[in-house]
Amino acid sequence: MTDRREFLKKMAIGGTAALAAPSIITSCTAEKEAEAYETTEGGLIVPKDNGLRITGTFLDEISHDIPHQNWGEKEWDRDFAYMKSIGIDTVIDIRCGYRKFITYPSPYLMKKGCYMPSVDLIDMFCRLAQKYGMKFYLGLYDSGVYWDTKDMSHEIEDNKFVIDEVWKMYGEKYDSFGGWYISTEISRDTIGAVDAFHAMGQQCKEVSGGLPVFISPWIDGKKAIMGTNKAINDNAVSVEQHEREWNQIFAGIHDVVDAVAFQDGHIDYDELDAFFSVNKKLADKYGMKCWTNAETFDRDMPIKFLPIKFDKLRLKLEAAKRCGYDKAITFEFSHFLSPQSVYGSAGNLFNRYKEYFNIK
Repeated sequence: MTDRREFLKKMAIGGTAALAAPSIITSCTAEKEAEAYETTEGGLIVPKDNGLRITGTFLDEISHDIPHQNWGEKEWDRDFAYMKSIGIDTVIDIRCGYRKFITYPSPYLMKKGCYMPSVDLIDMFCRLAQKYGMKFYLGLYDSGVYWDTKDMSHEIEDNKFVIDEVWKMYGEKYDSFGGWYISTEISRDTIGAVDAFHAMGQQCKEVSGGLPVFISPWIDGKKAIMGTNKAINDNAVSVEQHEREWNQIFAGIHDVVDAVAFQDGHIDYDELDAFFSVNKKLADKYGMKCWTNAETFDRDMPIKFLPIKFDKLRLKLEAAKRCGYDKAITFEFSHFLSPQSVYGSAGNLFNRYKEYFNIK
């Protein structure tokens, strides 16, 4: 038994060293110490509760690139209860509309040709958030023009009306309405991005009495290959270039954007600490909260998208904790982590997550 224990210890230490370069290990606030645990009855053999817990999730029923689950209020109520059971206190509508499909009956957007939704999801989400003691963040409208033109300035005009409309319809009605999410995503210094973020963020704050605003960009890493035929991004950003570009972006938006939640799925697992430490340093410099958007879907699989392997999620949450991140949110609970997801393995991921964090 002693020999086996020593063997496991050596294997764990060796595996940790392979995952993190020396410069990476010292870049975050706490050093990793590999510690081997003997398995009992098939349980986890890694130290438990060693990562940042997920306390927020996106809600995606525009379902642009993932299956629509066609839930009614009964299913959504049950899912909010599942979220609450693992400590989620923040829910974020990922976007209140995308192109012609919308999540609430917007007079403005329907006049522009958007389709009438069969259910007012924003009202439902605000009510359920209130029931379960959560805060609801509204994701702004995404016209799709930015994705077609790579110029974000086009997103400002429609959202001038949407922000005012949503606040009057829901923000003034529900105490659970807790903030705003600028839904347009970028990874690098993008045409019109700073001005658009600033204009929309400022208006959100002005109409709501200063409620928080956040963004969730991606890192232009080696796995940022969506929309291409490549297996790997051969123009992946370096840590140094990432820092330079985001320093400029934060300088222009930090007065109206309170938090940044970088998506964590576009870089490799042995790069997490290097990029995460830069993100935290920049957020601290500009007085912003540093969140992680811990993707619970697997970007490494040829099928897009399935629930992530638990070890991959664990590595990302542990890196976020080492680097002192303020909060972990995910894209997204209902499809990839919920026991009632259309994907059966999401329920297994839910169970492994609870086991790891000692949640009963």
